[in-house]
Amino acid sequence: MASDWQELTRLTRGESFVVERVRLVGKGIAVEGEFEPPLLGRLEAEDQIFVAAFVRCHGSIKRMEEMFGLSYPTVKNRLNRIGVQLRFVEEDARPPRGDVLAALERGEIGVDEAIERLKA
Repeated sequence: MASDWQELTRLTRGESFVVERVRLVGKGIAVEGEFEPPLLGRLEAEDQIFVAAFVRCHGSIKRMEEMFGLSYPTVKNRLNRIGVQLRFVEEDARPPRGDVLAALERGEIGVDEAIERLKA
């Protein structure tokens, strides 16, 4: 089954695709419609393997270095590249509290502006 998914990933070459039929093996049940593959399933096969290895290593970059024979910066860069493709949680767009307070202290913004930025 895993090789089927890898073959599909290879065939699509990063292009967006939709799954239109899902069949539960051994249940005699099929569902038709439009289903987007999960975010991890949209990654290239080698990136899926890299993420799986990272999880198996409990997030240890040191172990990833050893497993793949890569340097620390290379592992970090690859994880960052993959992470950009996996944006599934809204990131907080508010400026860090310390930045707002520092701007207030430097006189760059007033108290009212600082309060508004901290509320946003």
